Amino acid sequence: MMVNKKKYFVAILFLLTVKIAIAQDLKLWYKQPAVKWTEALPVGNGRIGAMLFSGVENDRIQFNEETLWSGEPRKYSRPGASKYLDSIRNLLFAGKQKEAEAMAEKQFMGLKSFEADKSSWIKQVTADIKMAVANFDDSKWKTMTVPHWDGWETVGFETLDGAVWLRTTFVLPNNWSKKDLVLDLNRIRDNDYTYVNGTLVGSQQNTEGRKYTVDKKLLHKGVNSIAILVLNFSNKGGMYGYKDTAQHVGIYPVKKEGDKISLNGQWKYYVVNDNPPPVGTYQADYQPFGDLNLQFENTTGFTNYKRELDISNAVAATSYSLSNVDYKREYFVSAVNQALVINLTASKKASISFNAVLSSVHRNYTVTQLNNNTIILSVKVRNGVLQGKSYLQIVTKGGAVAINNGQLTINNADEATIYLTAGTTYKNYKDVSADAAAPCIKALASVKGKTYEQIKSAHVSEYQKWFNTFSIKLGANLSEQFKNVSPLDWDYLLPTNERLEQFANGNDPSFAALYTQYGRYLLIASSRPGTRPANLQGIWNDLTNPPWGSKYTTNINAEMNYWPAELLNLSSMHEPLFKMIEELAVSGKQTAKDHYNAPGWVLHHNTDVWRGTAPINAANHGIWVTGGAWLCQHLWEHYLFTQDKAFLKNKAYPIMKEAALFFNNFLVKDPVTGYLISTPSNSPEQGGLVAGPTMDHQIIRNLFSNVIAAGEVLNTDAALRKILKEKYQQIAPNQIGKYGQLQEWMKDVDDTTNKHRHISHLWGMYPGNEINFDVTPALMNAAKHSLLYRGDAATGWSLGWKINCWARFKDAEHAFTMVKMLISPVKAGAGSYPNLFDAHPPFQIDGNFGGAAGIGEMLLQSHTEYIDILPALPAAFANGEVKGICARGSFVIDIKWINGKLEYVKVLSKAGLPLQLRYNDIPKYYTTEKNGVYKFDASLNKL
Repeated sequence: MMVNKKKYFVAILFLLTVKIAIAQDLKLWYKQPAVKWTEALPVGNGRIGAMLFSGVENDRIQFNEETLWSGEPRKYSRPGASKYLDSIRNLLFAGKQKEAEAMAEKQFMGLKSFEADKSSWIKQVTADIKMAVANFDDSKWKTMTVPHWDGWETVGFETLDGAVWLRTTFVLPNNWSKKDLVLDLNRIRDNDYTYVNGTLVGSQQNTEGRKYTVDKKLLHKGVNSIAILVLNFSNKGGMYGYKDTAQHVGIYPVKKEGDKISLNGQWKYYVVNDNPPPVGTYQADYQPFGDLNLQFENTTGFTNYKRELDISNAVAATSYSLSNVDYKREYFVSAVNQALVINLTASKKASISFNAVLSSVHRNYTVTQLNNNTIILSVKVRNGVLQGKSYLQIVTKGGAVAINNGQLTINNADEATIYLTAGTTYKNYKDVSADAAAPCIKALASVKGKTYEQIKSAHVSEYQKWFNTFSIKLGANLSEQFKNVSPLDWDYLLPTNERLEQFANGNDPSFAALYTQYGRYLLIASSRPGTRPANLQGIWNDLTNPPWGSKYTTNINAEMNYWPAELLNLSSMHEPLFKMIEELAVSGKQTAKDHYNAPGWVLHHNTDVWRGTAPINAANHGIWVTGGAWLCQHLWEHYLFTQDKAFLKNKAYPIMKEAALFFNNFLVKDPVTGYLISTPSNSPEQGGLVAGPTMDHQIIRNLFSNVIAAGEVLNTDAALRKILKEKYQQIAPNQIGKYGQLQEWMKDVDDTTNKHRHISHLWGMYPGNEINFDVTPALMNAAKHSLLYRGDAATGWSLGWKINCWARFKDAEHAFTMVKMLISPVKAGAGSYPNLFDAHPPFQIDGNFGGAAGIGEMLLQSHTEYIDILPALPAAFANGEVKGICARGSFVIDIKWINGKLEYVKVLSKAGLPLQLRYNDIPKYYTTEKNGVYKFDASLNKL
């Protein structure tokens, strides 16, 4: 009897563990609080985003509202730029690239925002140099970590711009007393005035490296001082030092760098002036909004800590035990109630006590009291016109709520529920007259009188109607996969950061499934119908000067954000991108007129919340004309996947047509080949300004082809279709170069040692479809050669692109190699952060979406006339099942496979179109009826 009881206990334990394991397959979880921002867990509802640190003593919730940006509505395009178009083209045709770039830089770039004169400010802040003298008393100054690659913002000085003194000392070795020295500081942003013992030894007004010679006469035995006045006008500032942090800033005798004395460490600093004159910028930056800190006392000795994010219901949680009390916090951002909701509970009554503190990185923010349980955070961006308000309200069961010094204090509550709302004065890209308080007031009114469970239930229901359209399982059944392993050793029981560390060299295919679903979660959380589209960081950003402005880079990154939308059954999440395209098609008309004297609309390689469309940054990469045409592909893809003719007629086609009209006018005959080519432009983001990059021609052909097909579906614009068909044939074709590669440019100048992150000339293979094994096998093989030459190592988003490319090549194992590189811990290069955010580095969310789409592309492809089943299935995914994956033609498909072989396929035909399936290169053709459901066996025979 005892034996039977023991067997029964083991069986129950096994089943419970299986249940936990399955639940964790859609969870990210950790054994310790987040310290870095890229360890925090993201939640969002498309408009409000938050990063959860889940500390026990201090729980930081950093939050954003999608419309808080720098800048303002203004003109972006340069009137009269088109006068220089022919001259720039002629210089390029004559082989004078540098001259063409110089002219374009001066006459063709877009307009910057207002820029004030710096001279009087510089004169003011550099006038007093007493802080440079050797014996200056800096004992009361605070300290800063120096150097700080990527700016002093990375070491706690997020909003610092202006004039700042930095001071340190070094002891002169006795044998250096008769030697001139080199002071090696490398990069400083932006200007510096560098003194040794009170004497100026160098000054530069650029971001180049600094190596100043120090005359031996300036030095003395013992302690010598170094003082640097750094002027930073905007963006990242300070003493960068070296990107390779193993290389220190320092001082050494001339020609004796090996004897360098390191100056890395804590330097004294003093801010002379933190209000520099405005600096003109081409486009705006996405901004953080604020921080909510929940502060708890007497937390020493806590145990059983765990934090998690359950992507099956978009609810995060933190739990721990302290003094025989179990504590739990739950967090989510409700789309129904437009608020971040936090619920705090404990296993013992009257155990919830904390302070809730609102703050912001924006200067001069205020916190005011609205009523007995609500405070208001008010902010204004520094370099722009937008203002924001955030309401924080706390409702408790039992205990007391008080407001002291702008902080909410909760004492001895049984339970507390926090509601955080936010709004801005942004109405649309032309209007900033919105009432920032209105969405806050509406949100709090919507939760009044409702229980936490009611609010949570509504949130979960709303979220799951999107998330539950798709499921994926990779790996054997749990009982089979772990039949010889103790349940306690299962990968599912490892925290996410440990699974990440082991994935590339382990056997955890379910982690790739989790990564795929996490990509879907992030898209739902950052791009809902009615919101703005996901930007370079989704909707999550803690920096006032984020990398690349955290805006929309349209030469790959913004588009990559939406690669999973149709394939992975999140078509509705595409809607915010379509709305932005609609707005860009309006602002892009002015750019087309001012810069090209052309009809239609154009977008270059970046845009922002104000919908700028003009070329930015620099002529050697900012003049790239096919951003709008690429975005038009998303409109057409949405139609292909949904067969929504009303969408095609009323939204997509008019925008696509206007883009085609621009290129019909823009294309010019190449004087050497006679082909129509795109110029001036570039192959992102290398090679400089050129005539005829391959990528442009692929995108323009795709646009013309789609407009022709759309016109035929809608039976409209026959004359335009005829023109586009003629032009299509005249565009410079894809070419195979001397190395067997697909040429990136008109001339055969590709370098086989070039490892650039962009693989732009492969656009026609993915995400385009004109290059494929069925129609253009030679070009497909040339594209493969190009990718082999480019190599595997890349930035995070580039790895995401390469996964999709190798899937299209049907090279399953190479695709999986890319997956492993993407889902690896960040070290010196790309990979994933502990919270699975993609690392360029730094963080860019596009790699998450590209990776998720790539795993989907390994399981199903529909870019040719066939729907390919399991076209790139690696051995690591030998067993699995996917439900709800989508194919062009408005098909929704379920697939199951065992030991690398297809088990069955189930197809929902939403539009009733003909169905052409293909598996192992064997095609099968079937007719279907609208909303018909069909099941097929391993040989694609109908069951």
